[in-house]
Amino acid sequence: MPARTLTDAHFSAFQLLSGDNHPVHYDRPYCHAMGHKDLLAHGLHILTLTAAGAGLFPHVIGEDLIGFIEVQAKFRKGVFPGDTLYPLLEITALERQRTTGVVRMRATIHNQDNVVVLDGTHAYLVKLPVQELQ
Repeated sequence: MPARTLTDAHFSAFQLLSGDNHPVHYDRPYCHAMGHKDLLAHGLHILTLTAAGAGLFPHVIGEDLIGFIEVQAKFRKGVFPGDTLYPLLEITALERQRTTGVVRMRATIHNQDNVVVLDGTHAYLVKLPVQELQ
């Protein structure tokens, strides 16, 4: 998955999209008064960087991908403008069901200092190949 360096423009775009107008995401004097070194990224903004579509998974699975069915995340450290983030998805389990399966993945994001800023899981529902159903 591609690394990304966050800019003020990313913060503004996410604020516009989400409607989250808490000053910790756009008001530097407020952030400094609260003890933050700079604007603090919204957790959901950081979570979006783990989107499987940014990598190869949905392209490899193709039409057998039914959908994204579950997400869990823990936000371990703050993320600020200028941070470069390195998302990674790792398959941890394949759960066979009758005609479908669930692909479980661990989602992590490290920053430029190799500090984990997000740790979580994703689950995707997939169709089983016809030959496996017979």
